[in-house]
Amino acid sequence: MDVIAIFGPTAAGKTGVAIELADLLRERGEDPVAVNCDSIQVYAGLEILSGAATPEERARLEHRLLGFVAIDGEFSAGRYAQLAHAEIDQLLAEGRRPIVVGGTGLYLRAALAELDMRPQVPSEVRAAVEADLAERGPAALHEELPDELRSGVHPNDRKRIARLTELVRLGITPHASSEGLWTENLRVPARLFGITLERDELHARINARVDAMVAAGAVEEVKRADAAGASRTARQAIGFEELLRGDTEAMRSAQRAFARRQLTWMRKMPHVELVDRTGRDDAWVAREILARLDRGPGS
Repeated sequence: MDVIAIFGPTAAGKTGVAIELADLLRERGEDPVAVNCDSIQVYAGLEILSGAATPEERARLEHRLLGFVAIDGEFSAGRYAQLAHAEIDQLLAEGRRPIVVGGTGLYLRAALAELDMRPQVPSEVRAAVEADLAERGPAALHEELPDELRSGVHPNDRKRIARLTELVRLGITPHASSEGLWTENLRVPARLFGITLERDELHARINARVDAMVAAGAVEEVKRADAAGASRTARQAIGFEELLRGDTEAMRSAQRAFARRQLTWMRKMPHVELVDRTGRDDAWVAREILARLDRGPGS
């Protein structure tokens, strides 16, 4: 039984597609379960901001690895990989179909493959780098990176610059770029489907998604998380800092930029099967994925 993986940019409707696909699989006698691969949806307390499956959606399709990390806890792709492997292996052993779904490219690959992950960084080193970032900004630390690392990261990519700086200061050789984390060697048979949309429709969906989040209480959610001591990794949620400032338009812009990065990651994924959902609903995408599963890889 192949694992099904569904990836795509923010607001592409990945959860809705997974739910519709699960309904189709059940008609065939299967018992599917979604396995989250979104790095922010692992946190309890950021359900609105992260677009996590609602209780109603979870009633239609069981989801694993959602909302299990405390808001003040640090979490990593390495730890996620351990948990995702255990969940997928257990589901396959039980004869249940895993549907890995989410928008974090690294977490998706961590779920499906054995990646060459770099070690955890001591808290004192992380704190020192964060202090430098706050004082001097990411562009200054970007300039201090070795040439072979600097060329592979944008000077405004705060998260990546911080990670590279941490590893360099520890004397650990980082991957020159995120491409070093991609692999074609999957640990279990899987079919990877990438959802795409025409740009104007994607931007319209992002704007509507942000408006819906704000209406549902995303600003209040972020303020509660901030007051509860949200960790560095939790605060990396797209829109967290923007909503703390009350800048909804900046959140929309950040979401659009993130969607562009997600689409770039998706193009680098080996054997991804693209599904253009422009003008089409979740049910159509689910039927298309099922038809391709029936036809086999490369169809």
